Amino acid sequence: MYQLYYYPNNASLAPHLLLHHMKLPYDLLLVDKKEKVQKSADYLKLNPAGRIPTLVANGQAIFESPAICIHLCESHPEHKLIPEIGSPLRPLFFQWLTYLNNTLQAELMVRYYPHRHTNDVSTIPNLLSAQDERIAEALSIINDQLDGNEYLLGANISACDYFLFMLAEWSLPIEKNPMTFTHLADYLQRLSTNPTIKAVSELEDIDLSPFIK
Repeated sequence: MYQLYYYPNNASLAPHLLLHHMKLPYDLLLVDKKEKVQKSADYLKLNPAGRIPTLVANGQAIFESPAICIHLCESHPEHKLIPEIGSPLRPLFFQWLTYLNNTLQAELMVRYYPHRHTNDVSTIPNLLSAQDERIAEALSIINDQLDGNEYLLGANISACDYFLFMLAEWSLPIEKNPMTFTHLADYLQRLSTNPTIKAVSELEDIDLSPFIK
């Protein structure tokens, strides 16, 4: 039995999708961000970074969403959400998961929490404008990868796709959002019909209508 400490439509979404896809036994434990529970003493014992998510597996706490995703995939390889060792797709899995986390997600965090990245609030409008451009650049690269590919790594779904769905949902308020890119929009429309994405979105009260063209 896994325990996933989560908050709806947060970085816990990708691990939640994987747990559901693999039909693993798990408990969802809400960390109420509105009450800053992630900064409480009890939670900090599990996750000293004070962020969401945290996964407890066999009594061991693991934090950082990509690390949790990799752990789940490697612990349950029969679900084939990570290419097997020796597959030429395996390094591409790590490439794209790293790109999604270190580039697209990082840029989104600056976009939504600009006050953390400047000590002069008068610069925030310029910061937001710059971030919108950087996010659009990252989405464009992903869009090109999806040209001719059903999923990010090709013909088969992987954890990268669930991670990308999470970030795409966060990117919807941006002017050049994912649905303005042809291949990315088609891909997200297909993903919005995925049974796991539909079920978890209902559980977390995520509106899938923006992905339906």
